[in-house]
Amino acid sequence: MSLNSTPNAERLHISFFGLRNAGKSSLVNAVTGQELSVVSDVKGTTTDPVSKAMELLPLGPVVITDTAGFDDEGILGELRVKKTAEILRKTDIAVLVVDAALGITDKDNELISLLKERNIPYLIAHNKCDLINTDTALQKNEIYVSAQNGINISELKEKIATLKPDIKEQRIIGDLLNPNDLVVLVTPIDESAPKGRIILPQQQTIRDILDSNALVAVTKETEFPQMLSALSQKPKLVITDSQVFGIISKLCPNEIPLTSFSILMARQKGFLKEAVKGVTAIDRLKDGDTVLISEGCTHHRQCGDIGSVKLPNLLKKYTGKDLKIELTSGGEFPEDLSKFSLVLHCGGCMLNQKELLYRTTHSVNSNIPFTNYGTAIAYMTGILERSIKPLPEIYSDFMKAKDNNNN
Repeated sequence: MSLNSTPNAERLHISFFGLRNAGKSSLVNAVTGQELSVVSDVKGTTTDPVSKAMELLPLGPVVITDTAGFDDEGILGELRVKKTAEILRKTDIAVLVVDAALGITDKDNELISLLKERNIPYLIAHNKCDLINTDTALQKNEIYVSAQNGINISELKEKIATLKPDIKEQRIIGDLLNPNDLVVLVTPIDESAPKGRIILPQQQTIRDILDSNALVAVTKETEFPQMLSALSQKPKLVITDSQVFGIISKLCPNEIPLTSFSILMARQKGFLKEAVKGVTAIDRLKDGDTVLISEGCTHHRQCGDIGSVKLPNLLKKYTGKDLKIELTSGGEFPEDLSKFSLVLHCGGCMLNQKELLYRTTHSVNSNIPFTNYGTAIAYMTGILERSIKPLPEIYSDFMKAKDNNNN
């Protein structure tokens, strides 16, 4: 996959924060070498977060985000500050831009506290350093810069690179495959499927399988039986779209392991263990309870949409309860979750790991059970145990919990 085609969810997210007129936008433009943000001497020129996917050496594929001033005022200003705070949820590295002449203010210290609270590595860039005496020594995570005169811009990039999180990448499924293993993917093509292409989780899974020198075959659910009959080699695994999980589980012989794209995406993003733990809350739903169904992408919802139609129908049929359903999509995710009895999330292919782990942790800390599409559908169709059996680390924990509950 080339740097230019790397999905935003797989890119490092670098966000620039600070007060109005600290020169955030000018510094973003200097770092990126592009006129990404509008620059003006008028306070509050940047009104909403502005993001750009790009290549930034020496880091590689990144998303750079310029945010509104954290000291913005008035009703609109409060909304802008709220949007700025939301960007923290997906930020891997933060750059706090301060006016070198003013130094670090109380508002800047508020931001620093938030960054520390969320364990976000950060740098402090003292901008407009050409206007002051720079003899004062700075801390290791601070640097004098001038966006206008280009002072220390390269050095700032190098410092940002040193903060790159050392995260062991979790593969989708390739780490559990051997060369020449055969994997069958079941990919429904319905009204909501993008015309002329398959969706991102399916693309990423195909690539991950190929990277393991394994074999992959792709079919629709309607041709699945014919696919199995045509194969001379028994599949190591069948991976299906969640919306046809129930259908494929009946068609797929029990001796062939079966799971879903959504379950595998939750594994890759690091929240599958919590999703499996939280899914049993479905059995505790009562009449009048509200379930939040949250999707990481934004798309035009059509007849038969899984989030707005199929999942609510399945939930109500399975529980037999009169449930209220609320939907969010894209960057929306409520800060106050107190009215919900369950959060049901998509696999999260369009969200970066930082954002998804925030949503998971925030739900758990709010005492609201959190699960995802694939896990919930497998549970409600009675095949959860089968669907996580191909994933030893998840299956082992699930069986231990099951034994403890039985005892």
